[in-house]
Amino acid sequence: MFKHLLVPLDGSKLAEATLPMAVYLAKILKTPVTLLHIIELDAPEEIHHDRHLTNSSEAEAYLARVAKDTFPDKIKVDYHIHTSAVADVAQSIVDHSVDEIQPGLILLCAHGNSGMHDLFYGNIAQQVVAASTSPVLLIKPGEPPDQLKIHHILLPLDNESLHDKAIPTAAYLAKKCKAQLHLLCVIPTLGTLAGEQAASGSLLPSTTTAFLDMAEEIALEHFQAHLDEFQKSGIASSAEIARGDPAAIIAKTADNITANLIIFGTHGRAGLDAFWNRSVAASVARRTQTPLLLIPLVD
Repeated sequence: MFKHLLVPLDGSKLAEATLPMAVYLAKILKTPVTLLHIIELDAPEEIHHDRHLTNSSEAEAYLARVAKDTFPDKIKVDYHIHTSAVADVAQSIVDHSVDEIQPGLILLCAHGNSGMHDLFYGNIAQQVVAASTSPVLLIKPGEPPDQLKIHHILLPLDNESLHDKAIPTAAYLAKKCKAQLHLLCVIPTLGTLAGEQAASGSLLPSTTTAFLDMAEEIALEHFQAHLDEFQKSGIASSAEIARGDPAAIIAKTADNITANLIIFGTHGRAGLDAFWNRSVAASVARRTQTPLLLIPLVD
């Protein structure tokens, strides 16, 4: 499924937070890795308090050193430098992933101390997530390398069948990593509905409550079918239905089951601001240090 891992690096220690997970996944999935550096037009002298790589020879020496010092000999590692300076680094990463490298998975560092939307606003990682047709794995710095292993996977789903498109990826990783897969569906309550649903709930509380109860019954049937499939495939799995605010419950559940990975189906291409302002994934990212794997969904 993931035939290649793409790891963009800018020369900073923060960006290198993706490397332990890249090593782990390359071993488990037996996939090659490409380290990528984009020469940025009018680049600043420093990036995240580290020297910014602004010429191809310097970048090549850096990537060669990272490849040699970080990855075991059994892992095939290549590196690529986009030598023509570009103004839009994020789009260049996306273009490379589609046209040249076709990684299957892009690993990026989610750095910063504030919420995901704040730290990504106008940032390269945010733009890559919103524009990419490849899955993107976001990793926050600070986790010890020996903890960057996948033993428990949390897969939040809603009662829309479209989001089931993230299930094959979750099942694939659970099987490869010999991880426990936990399905979670969060049904809102009247008090946690948002937008048009909240307005409808205020006008028609009884009808809305009945609708939410029906959604829970559908989710129970839905989950049981998936659990049966996982059991046949030899994947350890569990499921639960919860009621309340989706982002808060997802983050809490991730902590409760000590999840090493949360997988979301996303609609990034619906628009940059729309994605980060309304996405449950973005809200969850503000509340947890757990790595997030974002799977683009196509209607």
